Amino acid sequence: MKYEWRKLEKELYLPKKPTVIEVPTYQFISLSGSGNPNRPEFSEEIAALYTISYSLRMGLKKGAFGNEPFEYTVFPLEGVWTSLTKPDGAVNKEELIYKIMIRQPEPVTETLFQEQLLAVKEKKDNPNLEKLIFERYEEGLCLQAMHTGSFDNEAETFAQMKELLKQEQLVIRPTMDTFQHREIYLSDPRKVSPDKAKTVLRWAVEAEGGIQ
Repeated sequence: MKYEWRKLEKELYLPKKPTVIEVPTYQFISLSGSGNPNRPEFSEEIAALYTISYSLRMGLKKGAFGNEPFEYTVFPLEGVWTSLTKPDGAVNKEELIYKIMIRQPEPVTETLFQEQLLAVKEKKDNPNLEKLIFERYEEGLCLQAMHTGSFDNEAETFAQMKELLKQEQLVIRPTMDTFQHREIYLSDPRKVSPDKAKTVLRWAVEAEGGIQ
């Protein structure tokens, strides 16, 4: 049976309202960068992530890695973000610092990733493939909400999240060591207009005073 995250992990990826959840350990292929995400180079970084992710998916589906055939939908692109100067204020896109990533299913190991990356490099000429790493991360307690619309209007959804943050007596903590928040991109910008795009916005949180 095909593993489809949209059907099987709705709580994680399709929140109907701002909610507090526990996010367990997942594994990712990721790439770190900085600067304006509207520049062409950012699209090439995303392409590198999808190239390796679809290569792994095809091999797992065919059982080409000595595994039982395993079919799944590639997980959505995610990004964690902060800024050089104002991580929680007005955004200057030129000063953004980010890590973009695609979650990988459990059959993907770091060894398999490294082996497949070598094979992909022989076929694809994308220098960003050199920047890819394999990592595992437990995000833990989080507060998230679905944002519909342009990235430039995310403040409206963050305001709703802040209300729940206050009600639950929680405070924001960094995610992946230094980043302010996570975004999970559920819409393909090539097919969906900006005003209808859906993005999960997520903060890693903890109880006020650090006591759970």
